Formats: sequence, C-alpha cells, structure tokens
Amino acid sequence: MSAFHALVLAGSRGGADPVADYAGVPAKALIEVGGVTMLARVVRSLRAAGATRIGVSVSDPAVAAHAETLGVEVLTAEAGPSRSTRSGLATLGTPLLVTTADHALLEPEWITAFLAATPAGADVTALLARRDVIEAAVPETQRTYLRFADGSWSGCNLFYLATPKANAALDLWSQVEADRKRPWRIVRRLGTGTLLRYLVGRLTLDQALMRLGAAAGISARAIASPFGLAAVDVDKPADLDLVRRLVG
Repeated sequence: MSAFHALVLAGSRGGADPVADYAGVPAKALIEVGGVTMLARVVRSLRAAGATRIGVSVSDPAVAAHAETLGVEVLTAEAGPSRSTRSGLATLGTPLLVTTADHALLEPEWITAFLAATPAGADVTALLARRDVIEAAVPETQRTYLRFADGSWSGCNLFYLATPKANAALDLWSQVEADRKRPWRIVRRLGTGTLLRYLVGRLTLDQALMRLGAAAGISARAIASPFGLAAVDVDKPADLDLVRRLVG
C-alpha cells in the first residue's frame, strides 16, 4: 500500500456541543472512551494503518494543546468541514485520508481495506456501509440512511482524496453539506433524468456518486464497507453511551 497523509476534522460548528456537555469536557474530541480520548484513539489507528503525516483541524485551544501532545500537526479549522478539508489538503497534499475526531471506534483494518478497495484512477472515494451490514453488527444504533436502488446506506466518515483533482470535490461537498439529509436535492443537481431514476428507485449509490463526480470533472466512487461498526460515530449522547459499552 502506498504512503498516505491523514486529516482529522476536530473543529466545532460553533455554540454548545451537547455531547461534550454530556461528557463534561470543553470539546467533543476530548471525550474519553476506554480511558483514551476520542482524538487519541483516531490518531493511534491512523498511525497503525500507515499514515506518514497527520494533521488535526481544531477550533478549541484545549483540543489544540492535546493534539500537540499526540505529536500531530495542528491546523486551524475553517467554517465547516468542507472548508477545513480544503485548508488541510492545501497543507498536507494528496493522497489524503480524511476522517473525524468522533470516529471513536476507528480500526486500522477498516482504513487499509478502504484504501485497498479504492480503484485505480479514482480521484475521490467515500466509505459507506449498507443498513443490513450495520444492523447485523450493532442493531441498537440509530443512523441516518440514504436510500438507493441497492439499499439504504450510511456514511462512515472516511474519505480518500487520491489526487489533486479532489479539490473539485470540495466545491461539491460544500453544496452537499446543507442537503446531506435530503438526498433527492443532491441528485436533483444532476438533471431531471437522474432525479427520476432516483425517485423510482433505479439509481444505485455508486451511480449517484459517479455522476456527481462527473459533474465536477472528477472520478468519484463509493466503497462499500464490510464493517458495520465503521458507520458508528459520536453525534449524540446515546452514541457515546453505545461506543463506551462496545469498548468496555
């Protein structure tokens, strides 16, 4: 496997974070799971998977101080994940694996399998897990699903920006952020024919991502995760309770 750099998104969207408040810490990245902060767990897995350079995008001074103790590069978060990723990409370059600090269950095996499944020639890939795979691994989790012809899918907070052309995907990402829970609005950008295919249940996830990529002038692919736990992050207090139970 080729060497890669990694970016961990650990900034906040502004205002109080209910999960951090629930855990009694100033920022979500500092929450401990199994006696280790979520940020440290993510960094540890990235290193074990072979990341040669790791940057952490932060907006909280306490997270920045903690990141420094982990020996990673501290980057200033921008307004929103897509802008923070663009800034990280400019600093770290490609190929760049992007994940989040609340991916507390992240395992090196998930990363290496994802990168190995990325097809040659792809500029951008995203890891997603199908609902049946997730529910088989952890039936008690509540995720947001995107429904396509080949099933209902949930994101795994792992993105691979393989080439410099991935910059074009970040423009698309900024548009998608606002509509991430309304996939039909995302598909609508591809024209009436594609939208109709989606609405009648004839558009697969990979077809949608490939067409979105083509509209941006890049090759984009969806990678199916065989690991249902890869879709579990810590978005709400119930998620934190779940991952703590799973880690023990």
